[in-house]
Amino acid sequence: MVNLTIDGKKVAAKEGITILEAAAANGVRIPTLCYQEGLNEIGACRLCCVEVKGTERLIPACNNTVREGMEILTNSPKARDARRTNVQLLLSQHDCRCAVCTRSGNCGLQRIANDLGLAETPFHIDIPSGTWTKDFPLVRDNAKCVKCMRCIQVCDKIQGLNIWDVANTGSHTRVDVAGNIRIEQSACSLCGQCITHCPVNALHERDDTAKVFEALADPEKITVVQIAPSIRAAWGEAFGLKPGFATVRRLVAALRRIGFRYVFDTDFSADLTIMEEASEFLEKLRNRERGKFPMFTSCCPGWVRFLKSQYPDMVCQLSTAKSPQAMFGAIAKSYYADLLGVDPNRICCVSIMPCLAKKHECDIPNINGAEAGKDVDVVLTTREIDRMIRAEHIIVEDLPEEDFDEPLGVGSGAGAIFGATGGVMEAALRTAYYFVTGENPDPDAFRDVRGLRGWKEASYDIAGTTLHVAVVSGLGNTRRLIEALRAGEVRYDFVEVMACPGGCVGGGGQPIHDRQELAGERGRVLYGLDRVNHLRFSHENPAVVSCYRNYLQRPLSHRAHQLLHTDHEAWRMPLDVYGRT
Repeated sequence: MVNLTIDGKKVAAKEGITILEAAAANGVRIPTLCYQEGLNEIGACRLCCVEVKGTERLIPACNNTVREGMEILTNSPKARDARRTNVQLLLSQHDCRCAVCTRSGNCGLQRIANDLGLAETPFHIDIPSGTWTKDFPLVRDNAKCVKCMRCIQVCDKIQGLNIWDVANTGSHTRVDVAGNIRIEQSACSLCGQCITHCPVNALHERDDTAKVFEALADPEKITVVQIAPSIRAAWGEAFGLKPGFATVRRLVAALRRIGFRYVFDTDFSADLTIMEEASEFLEKLRNRERGKFPMFTSCCPGWVRFLKSQYPDMVCQLSTAKSPQAMFGAIAKSYYADLLGVDPNRICCVSIMPCLAKKHECDIPNINGAEAGKDVDVVLTTREIDRMIRAEHIIVEDLPEEDFDEPLGVGSGAGAIFGATGGVMEAALRTAYYFVTGENPDPDAFRDVRGLRGWKEASYDIAGTTLHVAVVSGLGNTRRLIEALRAGEVRYDFVEVMACPGGCVGGGGQPIHDRQELAGERGRVLYGLDRVNHLRFSHENPAVVSCYRNYLQRPLSHRAHQLLHTDHEAWRMPLDVYGRT
């Protein structure tokens, strides 16, 4: 420990920690914009600069460590004036039309400017411009960028894709796509981690809410909406609601108030995914000599984009099963259209999903199997549906809980945990065990694959066969696992991959809380829902059983292949590691 003084108060702090950390530990908040612990500690914004006795220049608190006897003034006139000037300079190059910004009220720059009492900037306004492909799911607004570099750091350090880089120098410095190419030509996985780590609105999702409002207003359209597993753990955060109150059944009520005709649960199609994927995996095991291992899960389209751009020779190892989102769309416009007795072309299928890659997935031409246009018409992120709820003036605190519609609203606990890293693997192993032995395992028998560790592995014995499995989340961890596989350092039969750290609960379309990682808390909500669900196995979901009995016949049937499987090699990323376009 070292002894020092912060704003006149004598304190002790652990040797080696930063001034910022020491101040926070003693109840002193120093404003920051670019800083994120363990990710971005470069002092780019200079807002955390403090005065240290005996040092002529102000120093950034985020990357200078405490020393014995140090006397620090965090808000001296000198430090405060410098902070105000730095924020005013940022505002002079920032599009300050906050009223039409989706991050208004949740913006780091706006909060700091308000805290400093800034009503104007004395500097010449020079807002940078730039062009962008507006129909790409990920949108960058150069007029909002504060050059904090967080997007670069998270893409490089956590996801390992190096999509972003600094372009130009001096006053013309800006962040742009690396390699002097357009975003749609890049290897971007559309994980959206750059969005959730941006302190302002320089990065955001393409807004598709207008398309949905238009469909809701069309009397000829039958609007159905599906809610992904991870949404139930996060949607209420934007309204300040606790998870115990912001239940999925309360969200169902909100969606009905908005005007959706039928509200369904993606847990249903997650259970369908398990039926198909577990069957496919067991089929591969029975014919091991004809296939390549491990088999990879395919429910995360961000991961699929990553594999296709970085390791295209391994795409053949992906499960051919579609994601739960895509399966739901196909079933809604075939099986459910038959149940309603309507033309499937009248159905408008909307998804509420935790990521941006789902927006791309629904546009893949060969993903559609129902032959009624796109299986999924529009994908909304959690943030977008929260904005729609606000736009409709719905008071969520006053909403009752309402049930999903049936039959596509019935889901198991195994389907719910799809939203957390390890959940797909656990759900698949529960059903694979049943398919092999004819008996259900303990629902928690495969709990070793739970948790936030970026790379987990386990071995399980099923009827005398030892299965080696792995679970990985975050694309940087994924690259390390694949490189180990290719080097022969590890061997697995089955691998689950999620592009976002922590899984879909930490997805790039989820609510943004600056410098907070909430995947762990949201994941615990999903495992809690699994624990109290009377259905904990996908193969026991009565709606799924009925769908197979009356329509699909059995897993891996001809009709199941037509609707629930896809050819991942039928489309390419714009550019892969071999330079193919």
